[in-house]
Amino acid sequence: MSSPDADGPLADQLLSLTRRLHRIHKHQLEERGVGITPAQSRLLRTLAHHIEHHGSSPRMADLAENLEVVPRAVTTLVDALEASGKVRRAPDPDNRRVIRIELTDVGRKALSELRGARRAAAEEILAPLTDEQRTVLGGLLDTLTEGAGAPPDRRC
Repeated sequence: MSSPDADGPLADQLLSLTRRLHRIHKHQLEERGVGITPAQSRLLRTLAHHIEHHGSSPRMADLAENLEVVPRAVTTLVDALEASGKVRRAPDPDNRRVIRIELTDVGRKALSELRGARRAAAEEILAPLTDEQRTVLGGLLDTLTEGAGAPPDRRC
């Protein structure tokens, strides 16, 4: 039988790895001059994912639900992304009271830079691992993420 805190060191390692990944990702974004926060990055990824899987731009409420945040938080993020030209608000063609969030060309370019920054951060984190270790890690992460449901920025 394991002690009550047997998984404590493992949890600490996972949290430390997460913080390291965020630091590296932030550094990659700064190097590329993307000029967005991690929360804005997550909203852009969620927006693109919704458009890709639904064929239409989401409502603010859809984004809030997918990101698991209060609608006001999405409003703040959209305001900042709209001010920088990465997204725009547009009336829904079927219901003009509904506002949809669209990705602009500037937003698509930023999204491309984000993907590059994420790949570079992952490469840096995974560099010490062999191909076999990466495969094992991928399987373990799949098991952990499937147990918790889809990650929030992948849900639509």
